[in-house]
Amino acid sequence: MTQLHAKDSMARLLTYNVHRCVGVDRRLDVDRIVAVIAEHEPDIVCLQELDVGRARTGFTDQAGLIAEKLAMTHHFHPAMQVEAELYGDAILTHHPERLVKSAALPTLKGIPGLEPRGALWSAIEIEGVTLNVFNTHFGLIPREQRLQAAALNGRGWLGHPECTGPTILTGDFNVTSLTRPYQALARRLPDVQRTLGLKPTIKTFPSSFPAVRIDHCFASPEIVVRSITAPFSPLARMASDHLPLVVDFEIRTDAARDPTP
Repeated sequence: MTQLHAKDSMARLLTYNVHRCVGVDRRLDVDRIVAVIAEHEPDIVCLQELDVGRARTGFTDQAGLIAEKLAMTHHFHPAMQVEAELYGDAILTHHPERLVKSAALPTLKGIPGLEPRGALWSAIEIEGVTLNVFNTHFGLIPREQRLQAAALNGRGWLGHPECTGPTILTGDFNVTSLTRPYQALARRLPDVQRTLGLKPTIKTFPSSFPAVRIDHCFASPEIVVRSITAPFSPLARMASDHLPLVVDFEIRTDAARDPTP
């Protein structure tokens, strides 16, 4: 008879568009964002829309300050830079990690007002297993989103020779499951909400009355999702215009088949 021997590593990921730490009450409050995150004790935190050294948010290094308050290391990618002012995304964790890549994603030329977009790729060690974590924030125009999805699926990112084994792609994609960019990504890595069979699916935007699913998490077959939540506490509803998405999962690390008859 065939047996599967598996050693699983448990972990929790939280992905969160923090809206530069400005809540729906228009109040800038980094500590409030930290409190929302800390309540769930995640192993990995993927954040979008962080300000670093920007006048509009008091010149604070939001990525560094949040990481410090959570006792985590972090990597920040400035998708947009205006002189010394930065704006972008970050990956935080308290596990051993290394930054594999941080770079811009393609955009459309000749359209005024488009924000540059980017992505980060970190390799995070969880109980001796390397987990590839990708964090991104897509643009708002469908043609731009299709270019960005194609880039992430390509050899520079998910198709890179070093991207093997357990892999998670997450972030604010600004697309629903009916769109071509979403479907292109879901063909590469299954959507964890679909894998878990959630009906209705968990939505995160807007935080005061979540009606749209644009914050996604895609994962390779080695990732076994156990639960998915979007905390709806009064604090979470106020701290940002998005709710955080919290994913509890196991990493299936050793599925060696025993050919014993």
